[in-house]
Amino acid sequence: MTSECLFCGIIAGTTPATMVLETDDVVGFLDVRPVFKGHTLLVPREHVVTLSDLPEPLIVPLFGTAQRVADAVTSGLGAQGTFVAMNNVVSQSVAHLHVHVVPRTKGDGLRGFFWPRTKYADREAEEYAAKLRAALDD
Repeated sequence: MTSECLFCGIIAGTTPATMVLETDDVVGFLDVRPVFKGHTLLVPREHVVTLSDLPEPLIVPLFGTAQRVADAVTSGLGAQGTFVAMNNVVSQSVAHLHVHVVPRTKGDGLRGFFWPRTKYADREAEEYAAKLRAALDD
């Protein structure tokens, strides 16, 4: 962990976030500027900057968690599908490896790599996180 890293702060609990899940290896929380509501970021607890830096023992925990969250987005939020993505250096707004799991619905307006952003209303983020946590528990 690094003291300057936003995501390390979230992992340590010193930076607030709307948590979706926590495992021994991975933390998931809602993106504060979601493409669509329910947009979840998954980060390894270990500070890793790019996919190339990800230690082999963390590959399965990170991507297994991405698979579980993608399922939770469809079952818990009623999305028709998901967009799962990762930036490496270019367009990587935080230098800590993270996987985006974005809810998708046919006709939602997402085109290519143009990512419009939305905002949550007061307490709405926690409602989305609770739905995802419940779906992950099923």
